[in-house]
Amino acid sequence: MKTIAAFQEVSFPDNVQVEAKSRSVKLTGPRGTLVKQFKHLYIRIQQIDDKTVRVTKYHANRKGTCVVQTVISHIENMISGVTKGFRYKMRLVHAHFPINVNIENDGTMVEIRNFLGEKVVRRVNMLEGVKIHHSEKVKDELILDGNDIQMVSQSAASISNSVLVKHKDIRKFLDGIYVSEKTSVEEVKS
Repeated sequence: MKTIAAFQEVSFPDNVQVEAKSRSVKLTGPRGTLVKQFKHLYIRIQQIDDKTVRVTKYHANRKGTCVVQTVISHIENMISGVTKGFRYKMRLVHAHFPINVNIENDGTMVEIRNFLGEKVVRRVNMLEGVKIHHSEKVKDELILDGNDIQMVSQSAASISNSVLVKHKDIRKFLDGIYVSEKTSVEEVKS
């Protein structure tokens, strides 16, 4: 059975300005601006007032109603990004050959050397809006910061996938760079 109108609303904090127009949402907050397009979905995004947006799907079946919650989740992640930001911490794991990591181009590119003793130099570019730096407190830790959770998580996945162990038993060769923690850049003051 089809639902005539499935909708949900999301409200915004006072320090976030929102502009919803023709299936695109633009948020401006203390950490910057994020824009996301939802033009590939047949939904209606309307701005009810300055701090509320309604997402509606008409004549929706079960999968169509799930799309509404997905768009709401994307918008809530955007709110977290422009207010707190996203931080991924990655640890360098090695058994014998120490992995050398150099950060180039003002924190927008990573150079990985000596992985499993190989001479190949692996270079991974960070996506737009993502900065990477070494941890000052913990040895062999990288920190990725950004406002867009999709960009930060994809950059972390690209680093992790660049050092996959090939043609060996992965139960024995556990070397690599792994995500150890997912937090926000700015902690919320209670």
